[in-house]
This record gives sequence, C-alpha cells and structure tokens, in this order.
Amino acid sequence: MTTSVVLFTRDLRLHDHPPLRAALDRSAAVVPLFVRDRAVDAAGFAAPNRLALLADCLRDLDAGLRDRGGRLVVRSGDLVGQVCAVVGEAEADEVHVAADVSAHAHRREELLRSALEARGCRLHVHDAVTTVLAPGSVTPASSDHFAVFTPYFRRWGEHSVREPLAAPRRVRVPDGVGSERLPGRKGLTGLSPGLPAGGEREARKRMTAWLRGGVTGYADHHDDLAEDATSRLSPDLHFGALSPAELVHRARGRGGPGAEAFVRQLAWRDFHHQVLAARPHASAADYRTRHDHWRTGAAAEADVAAWKEGRTGYPIVDAAMRQLRHEGWMHNRGRLLVASFLTKTLYVDWRVGARHFLELLADGDVANNQLNWQWAAGTGTDTRPHRVLNPTTQARRFDPDGAYVRRWVPELAGLEGRSVHEPWRLPKEERSGYGACPDPIVDLAEGLDRFKRARGRD
Repeated sequence: MTTSVVLFTRDLRLHDHPPLRAALDRSAAVVPLFVRDRAVDAAGFAAPNRLALLADCLRDLDAGLRDRGGRLVVRSGDLVGQVCAVVGEAEADEVHVAADVSAHAHRREELLRSALEARGCRLHVHDAVTTVLAPGSVTPASSDHFAVFTPYFRRWGEHSVREPLAAPRRVRVPDGVGSERLPGRKGLTGLSPGLPAGGEREARKRMTAWLRGGVTGYADHHDDLAEDATSRLSPDLHFGALSPAELVHRARGRGGPGAEAFVRQLAWRDFHHQVLAARPHASAADYRTRHDHWRTGAAAEADVAAWKEGRTGYPIVDAAMRQLRHEGWMHNRGRLLVASFLTKTLYVDWRVGARHFLELLADGDVANNQLNWQWAAGTGTDTRPHRVLNPTTQARRFDPDGAYVRRWVPELAGLEGRSVHEPWRLPKEERSGYGACPDPIVDLAEGLDRFKRARGRD
C-alpha cells in the first residue's frame, strides 16, 4: 500500500486543493499534516490575531477530514525534521505541498527536498494553490517579473484559470501516526475584540453571501469607508480557507462591473506574489530605493506612538487605526491613507508601519503587507512614487458624511457633517466640548514640504 503525506501550509481547506487531490489519486492512504513551524514563530509572525484564526482553521480542517473518515496530524518544531519523522512513521513514498513565494518558503522547499531525497521520498510542489496563477507564469519579454500592475493585469487576464476541484469524499489516514492536540483560542491574549471566526466553513459562508449580494455594488462602493462594501475575505485567502482560483471562477460566473472589479483585486494579490517570488529581499528592503533618510529619534517615536494609538488629530487616520486594533482588519482605503500618512506626512520608515500591521492584521502576510506598504511609501511598484494622500481631502471624498469617523472616533460623534474631519477648525468655545480630540501632530503643509525636501523635489 502506498502512502503520501500532504503538508498543509497556507492552504487550510478541502475544496479545490490540488496537493490533496494528487495525493489521493496516487496513494491508497494519505497523512494530512500541519507543522507549527518554530522558525515562523521566531521571525515574529506568530501574532495573536493570526494564531487565533490559525487555530480556527486547523480545527475546522480536522473536522472536515473526520467527516470523510480521516483526521489532521499536527506537529510542532523544525518543519523539515517533523515532516521526515511523519514520513518514517507512515512509510510514505511522497510528500505533496503547495508552492509559496517568501524567502523562508524557498529555503524550506530546498531543505525539505534534500532531506526527503536522502530518505528515498519524492517531494511534489504544486503551483496555483495559494494564488490564481503561479508566480512566473506571466512574465514580460525583458524580465523575470512584471514591475507595473497594468500590463501584468492585461496579460494575467489572457491566461486561463484552472478549474476548481471538488472536496474529496473520503480520506483514508494510516494508523500509527501520532498527533499533538489541536490548538485553540483559549489562553491567547491580545486578541482584537471584533476578530471574526476562521476556518473553511465560515469562509465559504462569507464567500457565498458576498457573491450573492455584496459584489454587485463593489465597483461603485469599494472605496466607501462608511458603507464597508468590501468582501472581507482577505483573512480567508491568507490562510487558504478559500481558493483564489475558485473565487475568480465564481465571480466571473456572477458577472457585471462589480465582479470584474473584484477579480482585479485578486489579480493585485497575484501581482504582489509574483514580485516577491522574483525579489524576495523586498520583504525587508526597498524594491526601488529613494535613498530616504527616514526620521528617527524622540520626536519621530512620539509621532509613531500617536499614529498606532489613533490619536494623530486627523480623525480619518485615527478612525482607521482604531478599526485595525478592534477588528484585526482595516478597510483598504484606510490602509492607503494611514500608510501614506506615516511614510510621507510623518516621513517614517515603511518597515515601522508594516511591522505594526503584522502585529494586528488577521490577513497579514509578507507579499501583500510588505509590498502594499512599499507602494504607499513610494519605494515599491507605484508609478507615481512621490504622491501624497491628503487625509482631509481623502476623508471628504470617501467618508463624505463622516459616518466612518463617528463610528470609530466616538468622542466626535456629536459633530455634524464634514466638520468632523477637521475639528481643529471649530471655534474655541465649540471645540471645548470635544476636549478628548488631540490637536494634529503635524501641519499637513509642513509635512508635505519636509517630504519634498527629503526626496529632493522642493
């Protein structure tokens, strides 16, 4: 009897899972395995919100496997060592795993392949599991990756997307392979109060509801902060509780401008993954350096603290930062605003903001988080790297009635209309009733002038 090991990483689902399908087609028995990689913990990626959703996903995956006669094997420690141990216990011939793009994933694959070959076990790496198209499958004639989104998207849209696979009906797991207890949320501290439940079953409910209704208005309202007309599926995509390929097929089947706009956002996700696959250093270093001399010292640290705590004095920025802390998630327009504010108005290193986001975001991963921060900072793929988003202008455009600000900055709830976006302009006697609202920590004109001088554009 042949046996395969399926190593789950960021693909915690049963629907549309090419490694699992390949293993089931080739072997009589399969060991579904997840290893809590201590190297990931040591690198600082074991943030409470993501640990909670990871626990949800693993428990849901185990439940789904048990419904099909199987179970999930969970181990922790050195990933290569644990996989090899399971291979030995199960007398497995093959290991199947989804491809990934980070430098850590590349090293993991190399070490795993070498260790398995020494045991006479084959490693099969499957593309287009965590992305719609495999990084490197769409390239320009003169480079190994696209550095600008628009031409990438044009070529991306010309490629066919593989058909989604059905979830297996039966999974046979051999006896004699031990497992640790499944992790849970109990004992985790520092969780965001509004953190949703994770796992494939909840994710598929969210996907179905989104495609039935929300996606219709996405093209017109996805930037509307108060309406919150986005899918909120990014944490499900991060953990692989949903298949991006299946999402593209189902959205295209729905049709219409909203679905097309949503598919474009999935292409953005693929775009960032192909950039990081080609340039792994971009997770920590400028993709395109602007030779910035970012602010440091006590004044900069005070500004960063105010930014993190949502007390910059710019209500739209503070609202978005408070949403992040409460939900472990932030509206995409909010992410652009707060990132531009930190890197360009305050002129603080993008890595400071990226690190804070990874401490809280349920959907925080290296490709999307780091490269979106670089885009906002002008060190990444933005074709207008020196653009600065004015928070009050953006607030008037994307939160015109101030509902988003009032939701997250309740001390300003009594202010009517657009005055909520600039409370510092109120007469002194009127503003005294909103004493908890801080003065702006920087004058926008002064911040813009500082940024231009720093970039040599004054």
